[in-house]
Amino acid sequence: MEAEHRARRAFVIWWTLACALKLVVAARLPLFVDEAFYWQEGRHLASAYSDLPGMTAWIAHIAVSLGGEHVFVLRLPFLLMGALVPWWVARIGLRWFGAITGWRAGTLAVLLPLVGMLGVMALPDVTLALATVLCLHAGARLLHQVTPFGAIELALGLALGALTHYRFAGVVVAGAAVVLWLPQGRRLLRDPRVLLALVVGLLAWLPLLLWNLENGEAGLRFQLVDRHPWKLHLGGLAFVPVQALLVTPLLAWAMLQAAWLMGWKRRPSRPQWRFLGLFGAAVLAGLFVLGFFTDNERVSFHWPVPAYLALLPPAAMLLESWPVLWRRAAWVMAALGLFAALAWCLAVASPGLRESMAGSKHYPRNFAGWEPLAAAVREELAAMPAGTRLLADNFKVGAELGFALGDPGIEVLDHPLNHAHGRAPQLRLWQLQADAAPQAPALLVLAPGDVPFKELLHRYQALCAVLGPLPPPTRTVQVDHGAQRFLLVRLPPRPQAPPPASACIAPALAWIDAPGPGQEVPLRFEVHGWAFKEGVGLSRVEITLDGAVVAEADYGSAYDVSGPFPEAGDPHLPHAGFSAVVDLPASQAGRRWLGLRLHGSDGSVEDWPQQTVQVVAGGG
Repeated sequence: MEAEHRARRAFVIWWTLACALKLVVAARLPLFVDEAFYWQEGRHLASAYSDLPGMTAWIAHIAVSLGGEHVFVLRLPFLLMGALVPWWVARIGLRWFGAITGWRAGTLAVLLPLVGMLGVMALPDVTLALATVLCLHAGARLLHQVTPFGAIELALGLALGALTHYRFAGVVVAGAAVVLWLPQGRRLLRDPRVLLALVVGLLAWLPLLLWNLENGEAGLRFQLVDRHPWKLHLGGLAFVPVQALLVTPLLAWAMLQAAWLMGWKRRPSRPQWRFLGLFGAAVLAGLFVLGFFTDNERVSFHWPVPAYLALLPPAAMLLESWPVLWRRAAWVMAALGLFAALAWCLAVASPGLRESMAGSKHYPRNFAGWEPLAAAVREELAAMPAGTRLLADNFKVGAELGFALGDPGIEVLDHPLNHAHGRAPQLRLWQLQADAAPQAPALLVLAPGDVPFKELLHRYQALCAVLGPLPPPTRTVQVDHGAQRFLLVRLPPRPQAPPPASACIAPALAWIDAPGPGQEVPLRFEVHGWAFKEGVGLSRVEITLDGAVVAEADYGSAYDVSGPFPEAGDPHLPHAGFSAVVDLPASQAGRRWLGLRLHGSDGSVEDWPQQTVQVVAGGG
């Protein structure tokens, strides 16, 4: 009894601490772009959408309708659902693995980073996890005895999952396969209460099915065809080390042991043990195999969560058989993993720490810059004529600005990101995709960083084909030294006729060849690279350090950019090279941000994203 009391007390303490920390993080963390789009879907209520069924949007709608459009209010119901998941894991463990193991399984669910972080953001994974544990708890219960409450719980879980995400189909397939494999599971299909629960679960897919039938199967085509190449590649090999890191290595090994021993090797007498082991093994094996055929950027790290929810109770039991030192190490690693995940979120929420990540591949672009952008947009709109339209570069910009400005109807240009994330069909249904130049004054918000650099000129030329020559940007919003960068362009009214293809004027492109990012340089050093501006060219290039001009470059030397940009239309090409000598006083030694200020022949002035250099006094 004392051991059970300690296990229960540990669970309650860890759960309470984790909930408190998640509340702090959720209140501070900037709005993620997908959260903003789910909010936008909630402001256009429908039974289903192009990227998801309707549940996430419905919850978002209820939250902001009751509490106002604040990011913490948006996340609050997801925090509540995420807080329920460890309790359901504990319930599974308490019933089928004993009281001590049950409470420890719940504690592992709190500490497991992928589960413990649920609810920090308003994402469908939270509801998906809750639906999964409801189905797992109900399935294990029904294998023991069919009761009305067990059937109701199964129906609720199946319906909740079907209304949340396409991925729940994988949970259903894995669960059905395991139930049909077990003799006790096959007997369940003779009970009308179980069959009724299954019918309820199937009917919950109806809104999504009807949406696809009405829209040319756009959602299914995106989920099953468009986002994956379905070609064999070696990207699936990353699944094992990535999951081991995210789950923490020792806990990952314990769950793999549980999947093998409970599912296959020992064939335990309790069907519930085998049900959980087989389900977890089936989900993990399926995702591992899929990783070799799908786009490795699309098979996301959080997809195996349903498997871990099933494997945590048997893993908690197996941990008790480990040597004391290894068992303690597993618990410590899991706790450190949760704190590391929470710390990363707090780093993203901290302007200073986020700035320190600028220029690295780990920079959290999808969280950064939305508040400064919204403030700049408000100022620009206040200075423009009444009735000025707002035109966003892509769905991310449109949704984030929509949330900040309280406007879910911001028009969005056609963009590769809209298609890559399955949002283009939904924008067209809302009639928010702008396919022609505006007939009234408009403020265009461009996000150059959302396009790979090598494709940026092609993106600008595509904009010219729709909007005509782009006026000079009136403002460049540089966030974290340009790691997140927006261009605000005031568009005058344009005729409906499409502009000629040759009449493209676009923002400038540039590159610093030397010094490289992070390189050590003496107080006197040389900067050289290339820059050009489509349609009109550049008049001069200035070198900046920490945002202040420190030198004017000698611009116009021969530099061939036809390799990466064969379609470039700068009239000065091939004379796109620049070089400059920067001479600094000794007081400027240290880490500095090197940048460019590009002056267009059309009067435009654009600040290029900055990179770090380490200025060393006495270096030459």
